[in-house]
Amino acid sequence: MIACSRSWRRFGGIFDLEAKRRRVDEIDAISHQPDFWNDANRARELTKERDALFSIVSQCDGLGRAMADVEAVFELTEEGSAVELESEAHSQLQGVEKALEDLEFKRMLSGENDRNNAIMFINAGAGGTEACDWAEMLLRMYRRWADAKGFANEVVDFTEGDGAGFRSVTMTINGEYSYGYLKAENGVHRLVRISPFDANKRRHTSFTSVFVLPEVADDVEVEIRDEDLRIDTYRAGGAGGQHVNKTDSAVRLTHNPTGIVVACQSERSQHQNKATAMRLLRAKLYELEIEKRMAQQAELEKDKKRIEWGSQIRSYVLQPYRMVKDHRTGVETGNVDAVLDGEIDDFIRRYLLMSAK
Repeated sequence: MIACSRSWRRFGGIFDLEAKRRRVDEIDAISHQPDFWNDANRARELTKERDALFSIVSQCDGLGRAMADVEAVFELTEEGSAVELESEAHSQLQGVEKALEDLEFKRMLSGENDRNNAIMFINAGAGGTEACDWAEMLLRMYRRWADAKGFANEVVDFTEGDGAGFRSVTMTINGEYSYGYLKAENGVHRLVRISPFDANKRRHTSFTSVFVLPEVADDVEVEIRDEDLRIDTYRAGGAGGQHVNKTDSAVRLTHNPTGIVVACQSERSQHQNKATAMRLLRAKLYELEIEKRMAQQAELEKDKKRIEWGSQIRSYVLQPYRMVKDHRTGVETGNVDAVLDGEIDDFIRRYLLMSAK
């Protein structure tokens, strides 16, 4: 109990709640000024900052009340033997400690785009049909992870593999901090298993890359000129009982100055597909600009791994033994089925903790 009280005081100091309250009050005062919305971009930035600060303050206040309740119950147990009360206090205490851990974890997700929605690109690499099947397995893993988090997710574009799976998949994941979490998944994922496509039952190694971008907020300026765009339409559809459009509703955008190509075929109308494709293009152009800025600090970023074949971040071994191991952090587990069912938070958490240091 004493340890938890100390932890609470430590977290309160880390978050500097009084400073955050003062900043919330300051932004509230600014927002009530008649000319507040004259500068729409600044107004949106302040509103976003206020919402983020208020969220942390509200969570900490709630935890403070929970801690007071736990302390009150423990005081009652000291006055006499009450097994039920003591059990209730321990249960509440575990909940508070878990909430403190989650709050500390979110504190690390303080990057400019960490609260944004995510756009995930999964691309099969070396391994042929095996790699395409592995791409589909990863897609399922991430969709299950997103479902468990309550994050809306949708496949907006795909290219089917030859015989199985996908050559490439583009998926959107909408939920608070979805990019902050999933940026830990950037890199090459390696699968080792007995191939279900090999009549001789030989062991195969497959590689698939995962690349995650933040969805760019509307208030971020990304210039896309109409004359720089080539817009192609084509017929959307999919296998396995999915609908096949009889009109050219799918949209492919090519940004001529950069050569970036994006596409969307998930919606039934061409207008909706174009709107989604524009979101993808904005995110890629924004990322391109960020990479240009990072190139100026290449020496400082020399240890940062990019998506390259042979530099896998994680291995999923199904044969001759069963294990998933993250090569960046050393985190490993023998419960491969749980991982492939979306239980990847341990890998994400450890990587983000390590990166924060």
